[in-house]
Amino acid sequence: MLNALKIIWQFAGKEQSNINKSVAVGFLYAIFHMFQIAAIYYVIQALVGGDRTNHAAWTALVLLVVSMIGRAVCNYFGQLQQTHAGYFMVANKRIAIGEKLKSVPMGYFNENSLGEITGVTTTVLDEVENTAPMVLVGMLGGFINAIVFMVMVLLFDWRIGILVVAGTALYLWITSAMEKKTEVLAPKRQDSAAKMVSAVLEQVQGMSVIKSFHLTGKGDKKVREALEENRRCNLAMEQLFTPYTIAQGLTLHLFSVLMILSAVWLYLHGTMTLANALMAMVVSFLVFAQIESAGSSMAILRMVDSAINRANQTDDIPQMDEGGTVLSPQKHDIAFEQVKFSYGKKEILHGISFRIPDKTTTAVIGPSGSGKTTLCNLIARFWDVDSGSVKIGGRDVREYTLESLMDQISMVFQNVYLFADTVENNIKFGRPDATHEEVVEAARKACCDDFIAALPDGYHTVIGEGGASLSGGEKQRISIARAMLKDAPIVIFDEATANVDPENEDRLQKAIEALTRDKTIVMIAHRLKTVRHADQILVVDDGQIIQQGRHDDLIGQPGMYADFVLGRKEAIGWKLNA
Repeated sequence: MLNALKIIWQFAGKEQSNINKSVAVGFLYAIFHMFQIAAIYYVIQALVGGDRTNHAAWTALVLLVVSMIGRAVCNYFGQLQQTHAGYFMVANKRIAIGEKLKSVPMGYFNENSLGEITGVTTTVLDEVENTAPMVLVGMLGGFINAIVFMVMVLLFDWRIGILVVAGTALYLWITSAMEKKTEVLAPKRQDSAAKMVSAVLEQVQGMSVIKSFHLTGKGDKKVREALEENRRCNLAMEQLFTPYTIAQGLTLHLFSVLMILSAVWLYLHGTMTLANALMAMVVSFLVFAQIESAGSSMAILRMVDSAINRANQTDDIPQMDEGGTVLSPQKHDIAFEQVKFSYGKKEILHGISFRIPDKTTTAVIGPSGSGKTTLCNLIARFWDVDSGSVKIGGRDVREYTLESLMDQISMVFQNVYLFADTVENNIKFGRPDATHEEVVEAARKACCDDFIAALPDGYHTVIGEGGASLSGGEKQRISIARAMLKDAPIVIFDEATANVDPENEDRLQKAIEALTRDKTIVMIAHRLKTVRHADQILVVDDGQIIQQGRHDDLIGQPGMYADFVLGRKEAIGWKLNA
């Protein structure tokens, strides 16, 4: 139990002060609660003693009013501190996870389900937010208040006090046994919740495929299994709690009855006054409330502990070395020196070496799976090489901080992702401080201005997540506008015009030429007119450079490049005869 409390306390981080305040306010709450008990005792003493004056009634009323106001104020500030602590301790963790993911190798996302990370940052951390401060404050505050009550009862009458101590000890023993039992089930419950979110997310993202193959209602086996597993884990947890919860309730009720019977017995035998006997009966209904509150917190302690441990697993996500230096090279030539790289145990690049001079254009071609995209991603350090080095401006990319490295590079992907935000903010993503006029100019150069003007709110139109409300060509042009606005000295294209309609391709080609002027360009391309004007062409096959040179040099050589050109010419000349 103490270890679990320590985990919650450490997780609270900067919010520990707010938890301390909440516990202190809880102690004051208990003091004000005593005023209520004092008012009851004052009235009982007056009634038993035959005092018929208004003095006793007014005194009791003042005590009750002070108790009510004091408890209301304490409850308000206590809840405020708990809510603040719960929200910000989880918000800080989510921000930390987000920051960590920025420096995680891209391969991590291939090997691990993005849905599970989503499950941790949503379902798992939601549980921590809603319960962690309550558990910590509930237990600490509950125990403090219970001790105050026990001391009060012991001072009131040691015989009744012994019953309170015995009842509390038995109740805590049952609660501790329940808490230990949850140690096995709680991690399974958290794991099932994360996997459930992962399965649902995958189902939603693949809904178009499910519909296209008429699998609606059939292609959701994984989701159903995940939901069933989560239901089973939650039900198992409730089934575990039930007998212990019943035992807890019976224990407190039993000792409350014993307090009443003891008070009656002591009064009848003349060892307790009538006023004290009546007061003991009243206290029997109140004294266990605080320890019951602490016990309820203990019951869910292990679940909160498990949720925090699940969230803290993100601390073990592998990160790239961030011990780099902020660099801004004068030249932006790129060099691969005996680079080897593997996905897991499968080697993709086998000792590649080449150089891309500053302010030149290099086209990379090759069959699917040959290593073209991997080669480009290594420049941006989406992964680290197994051996060899990738250099920009004569410095290994691992010598740069990730931020300063990405300042040198703009990337235009074939599959464009846009955020659920305004068109303008999506274009400004690479340069948030850009003015509206600069955004408009970049959009105009990227041939976006026509369709943006047709949107309901122009540049302030909020587009769907992933750019779902735009066509592939429109998303591609916004991506190019984004790269133009960033104006990095190195631009990497991954088949940038693949999704652009023919009528806009020429305009976009001019936009790309404007973007790439006086920059170092690396482009994965399959279109002949894109490739033939490159300063250098790299032909990649099976993780190796098999041909290298200009179009005029390579076209006359037998090999993959000549076959590529011939295939493209045949494809362009192909037509359907009637």
